[in-house]
Amino acid sequence: MNLDRFAVLPQFLLPKQLLTTWMGRLSARERGALTAWMIRTFIRRYGVDMAEAAEPDPTAYPTFNAFFTRPLRAGVRPIASSAWVSPVDGTVSQLGPITDGRLIQAKGHTFSLNQLLGGDRPLAETLHDGSFATLYLAPRDYHRIHMPRAGALVSMRYVPGALFSVNPRTARGVPGLFARNERVICRFADLNGRQGDFVMVLVGATIVGSIETTWHGVVTPPRSDTVRTWIYPIEGSLPSNRSSATPGSALPVRLDRGEEMGRFALGSTVIVLMPPDADAAFLARWQPGASIQVGEAMAGRLRQA
Repeated sequence: MNLDRFAVLPQFLLPKQLLTTWMGRLSARERGALTAWMIRTFIRRYGVDMAEAAEPDPTAYPTFNAFFTRPLRAGVRPIASSAWVSPVDGTVSQLGPITDGRLIQAKGHTFSLNQLLGGDRPLAETLHDGSFATLYLAPRDYHRIHMPRAGALVSMRYVPGALFSVNPRTARGVPGLFARNERVICRFADLNGRQGDFVMVLVGATIVGSIETTWHGVVTPPRSDTVRTWIYPIEGSLPSNRSSATPGSALPVRLDRGEEMGRFALGSTVIVLMPPDADAAFLARWQPGASIQVGEAMAGRLRQA
């Protein structure tokens, strides 16, 4: 057994959902001096740069969650003019082509695209021979998630699962980690040109109290044992060659490149799935281990209309 497998064994025994529920409730409550102490301790422990925050005073946050999902000052994260931009602050875990329906999880380990998408085989087939980027958000990072490209929301899907940690060691030690954990899958029709749909997968983890989107609010909790799907109407003349489903009462959602689309209450991972021929040649500095920020150029160039 390798050291990473050995190191993550306790996670198989921990009551991860109970621990996550308890921490989520603690982080969402207003506790006055205790909350202020927790926030100051966290800032010191992880070296959080509060000068970037819209509200730099740690005592101004009523709950730990409010601090953790804090907005940044206007202009701190300019949006590059490349075809694809980074949706998060964090670290590149892995990236590259989707080969034979599989993605790289860590050196020597791959996992199934179909399983990651909760068994949505028609969607998986549209992404074969595309590209992916797995982006890890550490505790110190800004935890709002932005659009890597302009898109119209097609669907959102909640897939129940485990709540393993998603740090690099766990990614090396737990087979199929991202396809095992709880996740919210957001599918978008491309608005920049004639490319196919792209997907943002928001992966849950131990201590992640909630996953939210800007159009829906909190998606999880509550947690359930069943897959939940929301279908959104597409306005205009966008391609309609998608899996058939009956639209609900949801309103159309269109988001610009760099616009906020969601957030984590405590840290986790985002996986961007790009279709084939989508101007998705990653920039040279985008390599596993590279530190990234929201809005910086990720791949390709903007095509002229």
